[in-house]
Amino acid sequence: MPYVTVKMLEGRTEEQKKALVEKVTAAVVETTGASTDKVVVFIEEMSKHHYAVGGKRLSDE
Repeated sequence: MPYVTVKMLEGRTEEQKKALVEKVTAAVVETTGASTDKVVVFIEEMSKHHYAVGGKRLSDE
């Protein structure tokens, strides 16, 4: 049973997340041969306050 975690900044629409889950699932099925009903996708959304690059939070820019 493949598990996939997608970490991304918050702000995407429900339609975008739905499309992401569908396409990630299809890619896993295509590349691993797993059945669709066995692919689990987790979306973890992060606030810009909790994400930093180069020592600076994205919320501070």
